[in-house]
Amino acid sequence: MRLTVVGNPDNRRVGLFTRAVLAAGLPRPAVLPWLDVLTGAAPPAPGALVRVDSPGEDAEVDRLLRRAAAPARHGELVGLADTYAGLLRGLGRVAAGGAELLNDPADVAVMCDKRRCHARLSAAGVPVPAALPPVHGWAQLRAAMAAAGWGRVFVKPAHGSSAAGVVALAVAGRRVQAVTTVEATPDGLFNSLRPRRYTDEAQIAAIIDRIAPEGLHVERWLPKAGLGDRVVDLRVVVVAGRPTHAVVRAARGPLTNLHLGNARGDLAALRAAAGPAAWAAAMETCERVAGCFPRTLQVGIDLMFLVGWRRHAVAEVNAFGDLLPGVLADGRDTYAEQVHALIDGRWRRWRSAAAGRAPAGAEVLPCGV
Repeated sequence: MRLTVVGNPDNRRVGLFTRAVLAAGLPRPAVLPWLDVLTGAAPPAPGALVRVDSPGEDAEVDRLLRRAAAPARHGELVGLADTYAGLLRGLGRVAAGGAELLNDPADVAVMCDKRRCHARLSAAGVPVPAALPPVHGWAQLRAAMAAAGWGRVFVKPAHGSSAAGVVALAVAGRRVQAVTTVEATPDGLFNSLRPRRYTDEAQIAAIIDRIAPEGLHVERWLPKAGLGDRVVDLRVVVVAGRPTHAVVRAARGPLTNLHLGNARGDLAALRAAAGPAAWAAAMETCERVAGCFPRTLQVGIDLMFLVGWRRHAVAEVNAFGDLLPGVLADGRDTYAEQVHALIDGRWRRWRSAAAGRAPAGAEVLPCGV
């Protein structure tokens, strides 16, 4: 088995996967830097198994993806749609050599476009928050919310990740409030690790209007269940169709991403609160999500239980969502689990079975949930 990793060589994702490969007794994987992919390096040859990792956290790679003249300033929210287009070009170059990719480019293209991903999940009967029709700015957003009768929504850049540019928006009469990672300055928008609260409608409108050209996806804000004094949701990693690892994300605000200073919650307590039937139903949903991407070894799913614990919904599907340091299942972290699925044949068996199944029905949670 010849494994190749496309990634940024110094990134811990590449290091953790390499460690898992070596621990399984396999040869050290070759590393093809994203920088080389984007500057014309030859793609992996037929016969190689290729894991494509996130191109993030490298300023020069980001510049090349965007085809920009200069790197973005630290934390700057710029060129999200251009970055997405660059990712697709890069994946095409990686696939052009005929190697077997463990992240199918077409699957990644859908997962990294929140609008397309929401549509695919809906068509497959996966419970997701209801979404507004396309909006292109603040005025259209307010009109669409009023028409739907919604007072609270999540406004998401279509191609964002790690909550970058996400706005949790609440409207009640003349009162408007937004919680977001966005720090607005006169010469740009910047992603902050400290979420900010805006209550001035003109400021909020300016933020939305500056993000809108990158593409927006707007979903109904569903009430999440809580443990103690925090709301919670889950990142679930599904490997070869099987949910294997999960982390509880516990927050006092609407944005639960752990890198924003939120806490890892108690998985056993969450499972106890949900109960066996609701937990089993949620894991079945995660399997169904993975079945929507049958040519991709792993997906990271952001799943929320709703208040009362009887219902759940999928908020996001992440193409590069398997970085859960220190989380073990059967003694394996997420990377070791993926290597294990390759070695024991589970990946090929699941891929063959999943590829033969057609998506069924649709369920979009209604406004009154």
